[in-house]
Amino acid sequence: MNVAVPLADLGVPVAEYGTGLQVTRVHRASDGGPGGAGDFLWWHGPGPRRAGPLRMAAQHAPLVPDLGPVEAAALLATGTPHGDGLLHRAAGSASAAAWLRDPRPQAGRLVAHSLAAAARALRVLHGVPLPPGPQALPPPGVRRLQKWAAGSGPLVPAAARLRRRAGEVWGEGRTERLLGWADDAVRPSGSGATVVPLHGWASTGSLVPPRSRGRVALLTGEDLGAGRRELDLGWMLGDLVELAWSSPLHRAAGESAGLLSVRDLQRVFLGAYKAGESEGGDQGPAGPVYDPVAVGRCAVLRVVTHMQDFATYCEWSDELLDYLAFTAELIDEEGRRAVPRGVS
Repeated sequence: MNVAVPLADLGVPVAEYGTGLQVTRVHRASDGGPGGAGDFLWWHGPGPRRAGPLRMAAQHAPLVPDLGPVEAAALLATGTPHGDGLLHRAAGSASAAAWLRDPRPQAGRLVAHSLAAAARALRVLHGVPLPPGPQALPPPGVRRLQKWAAGSGPLVPAAARLRRRAGEVWGEGRTERLLGWADDAVRPSGSGATVVPLHGWASTGSLVPPRSRGRVALLTGEDLGAGRRELDLGWMLGDLVELAWSSPLHRAAGESAGLLSVRDLQRVFLGAYKAGESEGGDQGPAGPVYDPVAVGRCAVLRVVTHMQDFATYCEWSDELLDYLAFTAELIDEEGRRAVPRGVS
């Protein structure tokens, strides 16, 4: 859903945050939006360490399906160019990542509903045929990870320090495995693995539940690319894996009456994706629609990307040393904690 908006007035500011990679500003719109698209405008723009404007590649726009008629799916809210960024419309002012910090059981239920809607939207997106001709590039997050892990280009001091420490903590073997998984995620070679359109940054930070009414939105555009479907699934699940490790609230979820655990949320997301083969004209295969081993590996890619992005676009923190130990565990187990039994 590509919604044009006036450039002069974005409405009342609600929130602003960002890193050296990307800045986000949320405004309450002066109108309710066409077709119930939402009352809030989300502007994504380049952070101070990112060169050039933030845009969606022109060849990617036709790949994004209009999910307006598919009420159970999230809207793939593509952005309209606005200044040097993209403007998205949504029915909420806070992301699912923010709602996950809320200890109330109803917040967890709202996130679960939104994750199911996102899974259905991704299933439809993954069923869109890629056009003939040159293949779309892999999502930029994976390309940043590959460059950092391979040491194939200049790095800012904090990212270079993190890579040196990764060599000490991980060893060459883990780094080589990680690079192999990244390569397979964008150029799959296994039986049944196909290249499909990818959201590229399917995460709780880009997922916007409705504040009171309206549709769930998955902010879409600048990270679109192509690769195996497991990359989008693992990207979202990697968010949840990291949450289970880093958040005291969610580490204790199993002991809190009414609070959904991360494992519950993982099941909701993957269950909705598996159930979505016939929704919205999806042309993807029926039956086992993803490789659970590849999903787990892609979840590891997401956590490592977050770690190296922090070092590259924020600053050094000794917490990164904890991340190196955590990601070593994830690499060794191939991210199996991201894929609960019974939904693979």
